Amino acid sequence: MSETAEPTLIAAREGIAGTLLMNRPKALNALTLPMIRAFADAIAAWKDDASVRLVVLEGAGGRAFCAGGDVRAVREASVAGDRAAVEAFFSEEYAVNTGIATFPKPWVSLINGVCMGGGIGVAVHNGPVIVTEHALVAMPETAIALFPDVGTSYVLPRLPGAVGTWLALTGARLNGADSVHAGLATHFVPRESLAALRAALVSEGADAVTRFAATPPEASFAAHREAIDRCFGKDSIAGMLAALDAEGTEWAAAQAKILRRMSPTSLCVSLELLRRGAQQDLAACLATELALTRVVVNVHPDFVEGVRSVLVDKDGAPKWQPARVEDVDPAAISAMFSA
Repeated sequence: MSETAEPTLIAAREGIAGTLLMNRPKALNALTLPMIRAFADAIAAWKDDASVRLVVLEGAGGRAFCAGGDVRAVREASVAGDRAAVEAFFSEEYAVNTGIATFPKPWVSLINGVCMGGGIGVAVHNGPVIVTEHALVAMPETAIALFPDVGTSYVLPRLPGAVGTWLALTGARLNGADSVHAGLATHFVPRESLAALRAALVSEGADAVTRFAATPPEASFAAHREAIDRCFGKDSIAGMLAALDAEGTEWAAAQAKILRRMSPTSLCVSLELLRRGAQQDLAACLATELALTRVVVNVHPDFVEGVRSVLVDKDGAPKWQPARVEDVDPAAISAMFSA
C-alpha cells in the first residue's frame, strides 16, 4: 500500500493506552495539517476516556520520530499569498501543543531517531519523554529564518543556564544523552529495550519507564558548558559574537561561524522571543509565536528564502535581508512583536 493510502497519523487502542504513530516515514514523519487535525481528534477522544490511562507516541520507519512541521507546504502557501492556509497550519498546530500540555494523563513520547521543531512540540509539553542513543534532537529554525516555536519559547529559556539560547540560535544537534542533560528529555532508554518498554507501557502504564531507564553517557557539550553560559548569556547577538570571538577556541569559532550563517533577522527575533518567553506562561508564549508567524512567514522575505535554500533548491546560499547582524534595525524587530 502506498504511503498516501495510509493514515498519516495512526491512532489505536492497545491495553490501557491510546497509541499514536506518525506515519510519513519517507518525509521523516513531518507534520502536515491533516496529521495535526488527527492529533486534535485523538486528544478530544481520549482526554476524558477513563479507559485510556496514557498515550504512547512514536514515529514510523525507524529513522525519525518527527522532523518537524511541513515547512515546504507553509512556504508554498506564503508564496501563493494564501494567508488563511498559513494561519490554519500554525494556529491548529499550536492548539495541539496546548492540548498535549493540558492532557490530564501521561503522554509518553518514544524518540528513536530525528526529532526537530514540531516534533519537539508534540513531545516535550507532557511526558515522560524517552530518548535512545539513536535520537537526534534539534531546533533548527534560524537556518530557515523562522524562530523556535511550538511552545519552545516557553521551554528553552527554562533549560539550565544559557543552554536553551544556544540550542535556539545555533540549531545545535543533541544526541539522546545530550537531550536528557539539557532538560529536553526525561529518560534515556537504550534502543534494544524500547520494544519491551512499549509493551510494558500499554499493559502497566507510565510508571514502567523507570524500570527501563539507564544512566545516560556524559553530554557531548559538557566540556563547553561554561562557555555556553558565558557567550550565549549575553543580551544581544552582537554581544554573543564578540564573546565567542574572545574565547579563542575551536568550538567558539565554530559557533560564531554558525551564527553568521543564519538569518540575522531570525537570530534577533529568536533572542527577543526567548527573553520574553522567560517571563510568560505557555499560553502566552504560544500566542506570541502565532502573532509572529503572521509577520515572519507572510511579510518578511527571509523565511521564503531560507526554506528555498535549505529544502527546495538546497544550495545552502540564502540571500538574507539584511545580510549582517550589524545591519538589523532593533526598531524593526520590536515592530514585528507589536504588529
